[in-house]
Amino acid sequence: MIERVAFIAMHTSPLLLPGRGDAGGMNVYLDQIARTMVRRGVAVTVFTRRTDPDLPIVTEVVPGYRVVHITAGPLERQPVSELVAYVPEFSDNVIAWIRARDETYDLVHSHYWLSGRTGVRVKRALGIALANSFHTLGKVKDASRSTTEMTSLPERLLTEEEVIASSDCVIASTPFEFDDLLEHYSASPERLCVSPPGVDHSVFRPGDRRAARSGLGFGNERIVLYVGRIQSHKGTHTAVDTLAQLPEYLEKGGGPTVLHIVGGASGTDGEDELERSLATIATHGLENRVRWIDPVPHATLVKHYQAADVVLMPSRSETFGLVAAEAQACGIPVVASNTGGLPYVVKASETGLLVDGHDPRSFAAAVRAILDHPSFARRLSTEAEAFSQRFSWDATARRMLELYEGITA
Repeated sequence: MIERVAFIAMHTSPLLLPGRGDAGGMNVYLDQIARTMVRRGVAVTVFTRRTDPDLPIVTEVVPGYRVVHITAGPLERQPVSELVAYVPEFSDNVIAWIRARDETYDLVHSHYWLSGRTGVRVKRALGIALANSFHTLGKVKDASRSTTEMTSLPERLLTEEEVIASSDCVIASTPFEFDDLLEHYSASPERLCVSPPGVDHSVFRPGDRRAARSGLGFGNERIVLYVGRIQSHKGTHTAVDTLAQLPEYLEKGGGPTVLHIVGGASGTDGEDELERSLATIATHGLENRVRWIDPVPHATLVKHYQAADVVLMPSRSETFGLVAAEAQACGIPVVASNTGGLPYVVKASETGLLVDGHDPRSFAAAVRAILDHPSFARRLSTEAEAFSQRFSWDATARRMLELYEGITA
């Protein structure tokens, strides 16, 4: 029986607000899985890198779920490319922290490629099983990058291969990621498992659109919503370009079409993506039709979903697509790229629309198909909320514990 699990998340903490810096869907995943595991009687310790001298060494989130801040490198945030040099120090300090307290864990579960390298070291030092979730894969991202993005670090690609070979189980979010691991990394099928992330349906659920808009100070405009970090591979600039293809006033309905962007610049190309987006806004005179909104906690984010007419996800790569799952749980149709795990999350023509390629005109056509046809939008909304029920954190944790039992037996 699984009683204690160590999570490794070197580059980002589950305590951070998603949408800024390196915080995104993985942070939500870590936090929700840890909370759900605790409710099932499993204690979870998350080891992450200390980025602030004022952070306590240990933060108890809820009884049984704690975050341990491990010193490795400067006590400040660093880009992922700089963190590679501190992996040995981080790994050694995680192992030392565990040994100094004579703690035991049933297994270690690493998240992302950087943490995977630490996971391998912890596995070997403590003689326990290793599960790994990549959340994104370097070779898959490289295959779909825009011309403005840098390719993956060589260290990343080599580490991913090492982690795959050394893990007792590599957990894919969808069958599509499972196939990517086979195709791009020649992973052994018997070491691959599938466990989709979930949605907190107590938070993300349908609500009154008029009330949500009133509470947020919005009017009766048609709202196209983008939620996520401002990055090239997330398609922020494509979202802005899509708005430029939409008329200010639709043929049917009242009020201008506006784009709300909830998120902040992230990663090495975040500021460049923001600048490209601002340039397009200026070129097309969209200043009054784009609203930039800082990252917000889930209690407020749900109101943004409920206030929207459609959620736009023009990503170049998505292992899963948590935003799409959350939006659909709120009954909001999604227009998303037909890439990565998004076809698993969005049921084409039933809960939303999937778009091949990255042409803003194609995304605009899909958005208009929803905004210009209220009966179609209502049908998508009803199906989206129903379909979203297949994703829950309880189901994710249950499947995860089954996998843990299998690799520790």
